[in-house]
Amino acid sequence: MTEIGRLLGSGKEAEVFEYGALALKLYRHAAAKASAFREGANLAIVARLSLPAPDVHAVGEFNGRWGVVMDRAPGSCFAERFVSTTASAPFEEMAHLHRRLHQQSGDGLPSLTARLSAGIRQAEGLDALSRHRLLSELESLPDGDRVCHGDFHPFNIHGVGQAAMIVDWLDACCGNPLADVCRTYLLLRHAVPERAMGYVETYAAMSGAEVGAILAWLAPIAAARLTESVADENDELLRLAGVA
Repeated sequence: MTEIGRLLGSGKEAEVFEYGALALKLYRHAAAKASAFREGANLAIVARLSLPAPDVHAVGEFNGRWGVVMDRAPGSCFAERFVSTTASAPFEEMAHLHRRLHQQSGDGLPSLTARLSAGIRQAEGLDALSRHRLLSELESLPDGDRVCHGDFHPFNIHGVGQAAMIVDWLDACCGNPLADVCRTYLLLRHAVPERAMGYVETYAAMSGAEVGAILAWLAPIAAARLTESVADENDELLRLAGVA
């Protein structure tokens, strides 16, 4: 077995280490076997689409933790440029990458609408009336069949131009691209609120979509995020979901 090298990055769910010339993503929880296989399967699906994603090489148990061996992403993180400049170029580059995903069929990936529905049903803090309203609102929104990343934000983009790579495909789904953009808006709204709407407007202008059609997904997406154990966001998520 290749020796696990230095830490490359760390997130809420996993850590990424050098693994020879490749990268090893190790999930933090010992019971994360399903997550490792799910991300490996998602990467295998998107590999056939020639999208800017790492190739998957193996899924297995490493020193008692489940993980995925994949291509190593370029060292530079897109977030550094996204946060440090007020220019529109980072918005446009990010939206261009996002649209590349959305132009491809998501056949074989889990349903985005089904995942949101499950999240709303499981979310704590929702009364029965609000839960019913949010599920009805979700059902009224148009479904889709495109690749949706599910966690598309500047920290999951590495490299620039043709060398750019999108990482963290655990939550990839098949669905409506506008829902995927709205999810990005929700993440940016918490991390860099002053830049969130600018991204939505750039994507809308580039794709011909309406800003309102993107934000129509906000309440069900905010409600579903309540299941993700981000306690410092819960009050805001409930407000965005329309829960008093």
